[in-house]
Amino acid sequence: MTDDQQTGTADIGVVGMAVMGSNLARNMASKGFTTAIFNRTYAKTKTVMDEHGHEGDFVPSETIEDFIASLKKPRRIVMMVKAGAGTDAVIDEIAPLLEHGDILIDGGNSFFQDTRRREAKLRELNLNFIGCGISGGEEGALKGPSMMPGGPKDSYTHVGPILEKISAQYNGEPCCTWIGTDGAGHFVKMVHNGIEYADMQFIGEAYELLKGIGVSAAEAADIFAQWNTGDLDSYLIEITSEVLRQVDAETGKPLVDIITDAAGMKGTGTWTVQESMNLGVPTSTIAESVYARATSSSPELREAAQGADLAGPDPAGGITVEDRQAFIDQIAGALWCAKVIAYAQGLDLIRVAAQEYGWEINVGDCAKIWRAGCIIRAKLLDRISNEYAANHLTTLLEAPSIKQGLADAQDAWRSVIVEATRAGVPVPGFAAALSYYDMVRAPRTNAALTQGLRDFFGSHTYKRVDKPGTFHTVWSGDRSEIQED
Repeated sequence: MTDDQQTGTADIGVVGMAVMGSNLARNMASKGFTTAIFNRTYAKTKTVMDEHGHEGDFVPSETIEDFIASLKKPRRIVMMVKAGAGTDAVIDEIAPLLEHGDILIDGGNSFFQDTRRREAKLRELNLNFIGCGISGGEEGALKGPSMMPGGPKDSYTHVGPILEKISAQYNGEPCCTWIGTDGAGHFVKMVHNGIEYADMQFIGEAYELLKGIGVSAAEAADIFAQWNTGDLDSYLIEITSEVLRQVDAETGKPLVDIITDAAGMKGTGTWTVQESMNLGVPTSTIAESVYARATSSSPELREAAQGADLAGPDPAGGITVEDRQAFIDQIAGALWCAKVIAYAQGLDLIRVAAQEYGWEINVGDCAKIWRAGCIIRAKLLDRISNEYAANHLTTLLEAPSIKQGLADAQDAWRSVIVEATRAGVPVPGFAAALSYYDMVRAPRTNAALTQGLRDFFGSHTYKRVDKPGTFHTVWSGDRSEIQED
């Protein structure tokens, strides 16, 4: 045990020296924090020290006991380990070595209900547990991610200054804030990832539409680069241009044409949809993006459908338009509108979840800390965060500038969907976004007929628009109406 370990000089510690953990530790050390590091296999800790030990003050440990001893009190420990059973195993190993008031931070992509369970368990031991969503990938972890910590509010006074300093900065403001109690941080990170799913689906649909009018991958790269200078300015639009510009060294073809069209998933998008169903909050854009990935990765389904020679327009036949540039501009408008709807649905899910679980979430702050560092960072988020700061919003769609933007672009949005449908180009994300927009603004929906049908076959009752109470029609008898209460 070194002198540093005996005296407990480290400001914060990181467990797990895979790429994300080691990069986060390097970020902390480079910002002036003495950082204790530990990995179950010491070789990884040694590699970090050999390659990056000159970047700041590190305190490496070979044993978990030495690691704990190297930390100042209250001890602040960030776990960057595999979510699920791996996280529970590390907690079970570390918790007995901690003292009242020490703080464990889970920086992995944990399911928020697991975080709630762990926080309650450690609270019984007088230990603080923070579930911290971290977005930005490997580069973000090193240079400054968006951070979404949730847990006991008083514990944030001990970790907040560190997390805020190592997070991404936007116009001098940290992309990190206390989100709410127990699982709030991981819930917000889950929704962030769900929006990310939708955003990528919309971008893919926009590219397919560009291909439909004969735009090459290289030309599309230029179009996305141009879009990235305006209202669509975002990290994902920026890297779309880079991906489309890449040429496969072996074949000389655009790399995007060589990559198998089967998209993978790691679960957070699915969790978002499942939770939206649990809470009764529509997130159709995120759901359609999850279903689109599932369809892309179902070879038996796709082979059977293609083998059946199903009737319909041939997507390879192209989209006929009179003015090519005008249609490209319309695609941009549809893409912006769909992105707005995805944000609106995600933020509404956060709002309702905060009510359900008793979290003190500031929805506008979520948009604010996503402005830099994370995967969905975008120019649009600056407008969204400003609108939440200036207005009391139930839905983003009622924000004045957003409302006007949708009004200005909706003709383009509708036209693009019509042309895509006519040409047989699937745009489930664009269409789901528009259907949601039209449904929430409609003064009356088809749910009245649904309730009538439910009452007919299951006596589920209904309410009336002209008087209070709950009613049932005697469908199998004289069809008289009975007031149930």
